[in-house]
Amino acid sequence: MIVTLACEISTGYLNDLEATKNTIDKDGWLHTGDIGYVDDDDEIFIVDRLKEIIKYKGFQVPPAELEALLITHPEIKDAAVVPMKDELAGEVPVAFIVRIEGSVISENDIKQFVAKEVVFYKRLNKIFFADSIPKSPSGKILRKDLRAKLAAEVPTGDKTQSKN
Repeated sequence: MIVTLACEISTGYLNDLEATKNTIDKDGWLHTGDIGYVDDDDEIFIVDRLKEIIKYKGFQVPPAELEALLITHPEIKDAAVVPMKDELAGEVPVAFIVRIEGSVISENDIKQFVAKEVVFYKRLNKIFFADSIPKSPSGKILRKDLRAKLAAEVPTGDKTQSKN
């Protein structure tokens, strides 16, 4: 079971009533936007952020789930998944992939690998090959940078061409 987390700690944002209203409910609970679960030992695990969820035709696709799957592939060194706008679906998941040195894994190979493991709405729409995934000093994927590259239609430079 996936749950969203909330806690009671704050009276609101300074001079920002709209942000306060969108984050703190009428009972005073702060909705963090984190997605997590509680295991059988009552331990809480944070696995994603609600703001990062990809919305494909009304289905929710957590990027972290796909990234965790992608990095299990022996020819993938690193991966990041972000939404790409789509007229029919609203958003579709796309992946930025860093291959291990010497790998020639193709876009089609990666799509098939993922398709065998996930339901239809979590399948990757496109793969962009990159030299690295932009990350903060703490190691967090800078998804906004990847979304900006998609919006500019220049995903990663010379290595963006998909190899089928």
